[in-house]
Amino acid sequence: MVVFSNRTQNKLVYMVQGTAQSREMVLLVKMEYVKNLLFSCVLLLSLELSLAFGDCGPEFGGKCSCQKGEYDGKNEQYIVNCTDTGFNDTSVLQHIPPQTQVLIFSGNNIPELPWNVFGTFNNYSQLRVVDMSNNKIREIRGKSYHRVGNVQRLLLNHNDLSISSADGSNHHHPRVFSSFINLMELHLTDAFADNTPDDLATDLHDIFVNSNLTQLTKLHLEQNEITRFRDPQVFCDLPKLMDLHLGDNLLRSLNFNITCLKHLRFLDLERNRMSGFSTEDLDILDSFPAQNRTFVIDLSGNHFICDCNIADLYAWLQKTHVQVRNKEMLRCHRGLPESNGGEPIMDLRQIQCAPKKTVAAGSDMQHKATAIVLGVLTVILFALLAAVIYMNRVQIKYRLTPILDTVSRKVQYTTIGKQDDPEMDV
Repeated sequence: MVVFSNRTQNKLVYMVQGTAQSREMVLLVKMEYVKNLLFSCVLLLSLELSLAFGDCGPEFGGKCSCQKGEYDGKNEQYIVNCTDTGFNDTSVLQHIPPQTQVLIFSGNNIPELPWNVFGTFNNYSQLRVVDMSNNKIREIRGKSYHRVGNVQRLLLNHNDLSISSADGSNHHHPRVFSSFINLMELHLTDAFADNTPDDLATDLHDIFVNSNLTQLTKLHLEQNEITRFRDPQVFCDLPKLMDLHLGDNLLRSLNFNITCLKHLRFLDLERNRMSGFSTEDLDILDSFPAQNRTFVIDLSGNHFICDCNIADLYAWLQKTHVQVRNKEMLRCHRGLPESNGGEPIMDLRQIQCAPKKTVAAGSDMQHKATAIVLGVLTVILFALLAAVIYMNRVQIKYRLTPILDTVSRKVQYTTIGKQDDPEMDV
């Protein structure tokens, strides 16, 4: 039997107690770790469940949905949808999930986009579509969009954009789209403020050049009340442009250069104010299929005048290799003879020129109408003058009486003087 001294026994007891305490501490640490792990799992699970059911997080106030779905024919797209949510600023966009592929932020009230809409350090590498239509946006600052290098489609339809430096406030930021280095589609349908000045083309050209939109293939500019492009080279710095949509504007001619667009395949000019085309314009359109390039144009809903000036367009429609969309449906707005009005251009059987005498008669009628108007205005002027004189007759009489008396005396003195002259003998 082994007998330990008291000192040795005390050491053994201390060691046993220390081992027990260590085990207890280890157990406490493990329990704390398990608790934190369970908390993290619950938090992650709740986050996954909230995202699965469309909840984007507390910053969104339950106004938006964040979930996978179908967009533009593609399934399993992670979509953040904030449509008609009443936001007055873009602060929530700094909190969209990093896996977002499609952002729909429309129907809000955002007059001005501040710098760094998506935050300074966020990296949305999967973001492909940004739809900010119908937000009453008036100004987009030069650094509003940041870290959007993978975005391929940008929609700013139905806003009130001002991009001019001549509207009282300098809203011209030429590098506004410079961060969209891979942008392929730019949608600006009804995007600009009403009564946009004619130099819109110049401002757009500056943006296209300075934003370096070298990958852009589709450009939508419908419904912007564009009457003409003062800068004919407005689209020439978009080297990969394939589809140019200019429908529902006020264009009267093809006064912009399209020969510089080597990949152009579709030109939309429907529902403008075009009454016909010159032979030079028709030759330009024919130059595309001549280069073995498929080229489609839409001319529907224009105001074609089917008199003798339509002959070139009529002949061109019969023989061109350009694919004119619905060309059998192109109709005359009016024409000569008058029966041409409303008729399909392809079905015309006769066209007439306006006779010179008709022009002369019209000119005579215009002169007669002008003479009548001037005569009426003259009568009205004299009537007003007579009325003024009548209404102020007392004052006029008061002022004129001394003058008339003075004149009368002078006349009398002159007469008397002549009567007093002695007669001369001859």
